[in-house]
Amino acid sequence: MASVHTSVAPYISLFEKREELRRVLESKYFANSPKKTRFLEFVSEQAFLGNGEKLNEYLIGVEVYDRGVDFDAQKDPIVRVQAHEIRRLLNKYYEEDGRGGLIRLDLPSGHYVPVFRRSTSDEAAADAPAAPEGVKAHAPTRLHLSVTLILGALCLALASVLILNSWKSGQAAQTRAQTASLPDGIEWFWRPFLPPAEAPLVTIPNHPLLRAAHDGDSAQTLAEGHEILKASLPEFRDTIHFRELKRFLFVPSLTDFTSVGETLGVVNLCKMFASVGQGCRVQPSRLVNFEEIKGDNAILLGGNQSWSGRVFLNAQGFHFQSGVILNRNPQPGEKEVYKPEFDSVTNQLTRDYAVVLMMPNERKEKRVLLIYGIYTQGSQAAIEYLTNPERMAELRKLLLDLGPDHKTIPPYFQVLLTTTVENSVPGKSSLVAIRIIPN
Repeated sequence: MASVHTSVAPYISLFEKREELRRVLESKYFANSPKKTRFLEFVSEQAFLGNGEKLNEYLIGVEVYDRGVDFDAQKDPIVRVQAHEIRRLLNKYYEEDGRGGLIRLDLPSGHYVPVFRRSTSDEAAADAPAAPEGVKAHAPTRLHLSVTLILGALCLALASVLILNSWKSGQAAQTRAQTASLPDGIEWFWRPFLPPAEAPLVTIPNHPLLRAAHDGDSAQTLAEGHEILKASLPEFRDTIHFRELKRFLFVPSLTDFTSVGETLGVVNLCKMFASVGQGCRVQPSRLVNFEEIKGDNAILLGGNQSWSGRVFLNAQGFHFQSGVILNRNPQPGEKEVYKPEFDSVTNQLTRDYAVVLMMPNERKEKRVLLIYGIYTQGSQAAIEYLTNPERMAELRKLLLDLGPDHKTIPPYFQVLLTTTVENSVPGKSSLVAIRIIPN
């Protein structure tokens, strides 16, 4: 009886799939097409979550193209038309920029569930340079073979030494990380996010913004721009944009990033986690969905994410809304609304506020930590406060005083912080108020 061989598709990790999706979306074929980007991003994320069987024209039309609950896919072919265009762009990407890649993303015709597959050996061979016509391969001589074997043995011995040294260094580093600990002043706050817990998911905000258009943009992008006279924007006078761009056209973007304070804060957080052997997973908010947040330890930096308001639903006390912080239950000496302050002459920001919210996740051993500044300076100052052992000693003492037995720190709480700002740089932050969130 002839033996039957079954082939198993090579395993592709979720990380590899996300990386391939990122490469595709950042390519010139999708970077300036927000709706096509949103389409491919949405169906991919649903597939990652195991919801591929739920993907259909109606769901995509409502979620991606804002068609409303009365959307009729038979009368409005927007999803089919866009899917066809996405397939065309994917083919062009893999014919050019993505040629020779190890993984390929496809959107099969007639379906909306993306497929990730490893490139076949035939595809890889097609990218390899062909031998010149008329040139024949010659078998190596006995001398060449002997030299090759000797060099191979030497390389193997050298590799073994390098691997052994690397393993010893890694073991030493791991031992140091396992024995290291955070200072007592901050360890109590960050304990839920430290080993043996998995590395927390840290999100940085993708604020929708208008950026200056340039000659590298497509004609469609430029046609959708909003023109502002140069003379009305003196802030740009000392920039390269002012000198190089003949007109000031501004176009909407969801991928450009301006949250400098959150970025600097991420550096502080990752350095702190690395000191105790903890990893640091960082994602832009547009690539994170609410389901991922609910099932993990998560640290959310900056507001303005599409799902950010949902984590406030059960929180009492301070509430971030419309660029101000509302105080739902003012205590003596507190305000009902906290708003940023500006210099009356220069209109520069002089004071910012931030909310820090420590909440339970769906599984009580997990946490969601929100650090929201009204402006990016507030977020930066709050992170600096939370990673400063001396400043956090003050917060720890006040939380102990509010605890039921004055000996145990309540696990869930809200903190309102404020910071001075000078020349767009945050100064020293200070504590304004605390609220305990009941278990």
